[in-house]
Amino acid sequence: MKVTRSLVVFAAFNGALAVALGAFAAHGAGPQVKQLLTTGAHYQLVHAVLALVCAVWPARNRIIVIAGWLAAAGGLVFALALSAIALLNLRAMGAVAPIGGLLMITAWLLIGFAALRTQAASA
Repeated sequence: MKVTRSLVVFAAFNGALAVALGAFAAHGAGPQVKQLLTTGAHYQLVHAVLALVCAVWPARNRIIVIAGWLAAAGGLVFALALSAIALLNLRAMGAVAPIGGLLMITAWLLIGFAALRTQAASA
């Protein structure tokens, strides 16, 4: 099995950051800040795991690797945007969060496309 090592490292960083944000949200943040940080950490962690899955995907191809990077980058952008709103009161980052969301959605769609393409090739 070939592993995309740089994607694993980036996903691991994302996972660690998501846990740190979630822990701060649970133990040191006020109610409004807590909700934003928790949401950001949740999406970031889920997409860090998705990136890890893509990095070790058995029938891995270029589309899967791109999906992994989009998932990891999207989770990071989304979580950082929500964190900037919550911690720094940068309301303008509300315009950045949907970019992270779009990257995450694209990652999922690419995985579905890759699965259909793999199935068609093996049929």
